Amino acid sequence: MSGTPARTAADTATSDVVCLGESMVTFLPSQPGRLADVPSFGRGIGGAESNVACALAKAGHRAAWVSRVGADGFGDHLVDAISAYGVDTSAVRRDPARPTGIYFRTATDRAADVHEVAYYRAGSAASAMSPANVPREALLAGRVLHLSGITAALSADCLALLRELTAPRPGRPLVSFDVNHRPGLWRGGDASPDVLLDLARGADLVFVGEDEAQEAWGVAGAEAIRAALPEPAVLVVKRGADGATVFSRLRPGAGSSAAPGADSVTDVPALRVDVVAPVGAGDAFAAGFLSATLRGLPVRDRARHGHLMAAAVLTVPGDLTDPPARDRADHLAALDDAAWGRLRLGPGWTGDDTEVRST
Repeated sequence: MSGTPARTAADTATSDVVCLGESMVTFLPSQPGRLADVPSFGRGIGGAESNVACALAKAGHRAAWVSRVGADGFGDHLVDAISAYGVDTSAVRRDPARPTGIYFRTATDRAADVHEVAYYRAGSAASAMSPANVPREALLAGRVLHLSGITAALSADCLALLRELTAPRPGRPLVSFDVNHRPGLWRGGDASPDVLLDLARGADLVFVGEDEAQEAWGVAGAEAIRAALPEPAVLVVKRGADGATVFSRLRPGAGSSAAPGADSVTDVPALRVDVVAPVGAGDAFAAGFLSATLRGLPVRDRARHGHLMAAAVLTVPGDLTDPPARDRADHLAALDDAAWGRLRLGPGWTGDDTEVRST
């Protein structure tokens, strides 16, 4: 009918967030030390995008994970484990010819020189994802489509899929992109970190760390990163222990003197955390920020929810944990700046009966 508005992704969404990417079975060390010296490993799951989906599902959102796994026991374990978090895995496809990826890692911080990761993912089922074999209707079924630069590095077909999903088109979901630069995955040629910049420019919401922007693109500082990425409506620059800077494009309203396209810049300090294991914080931060975005919270509170979700993961041994209850997180995110700055979070702080410390 003439004059009927076009249906948007939000009008037809069956999920709040759809996350696309490879998840692998992770073997976690029983003790610190070199991989050559660790006597045994415990089994877990690992994958940036599935981590985000699991955290969002635990936070009460409708989350879906789209990927490919092998027709093997490790694939069974991944689908079962991710489903157990409340994530919709109905669009995960099995590949009878390729295996599920696995990896081993040391217990140290990923940024430390002694950190080791041994990937066994070459030729994995997920690396064969392409525009031809990933169910398009599932990818477009959420209010938000969350992607990661890790997927782009897996194969030429995976890169083609991400190029297609970040290309502008009417009615697409809000596209969230975590740069997630992993130097070990890039082998030159078309598969180089430079493509991450192009993909990020096509997204609506981008997460990037200052350190990875420097390493991938030679760009230093939040303002310079924004200059290199002017297109996304929201750019979140993660600055480690210094917090996060959020650039959000202003939409001038009545009486506003702001020019169209001008940025609002919000600096949000990080929390002081007694870290148990320094893994999974970036994915958790993205999940917290997306959760608050879905709820329409102010930019400051979106970043604070990101910090709180990251603190929940940092205070447990693994990559995933239950987030704080929503009312508890909302209370902490609403603190004044002085009270926020006094918080110190340690193991067990997410429990309903656990007192949060201030210093």
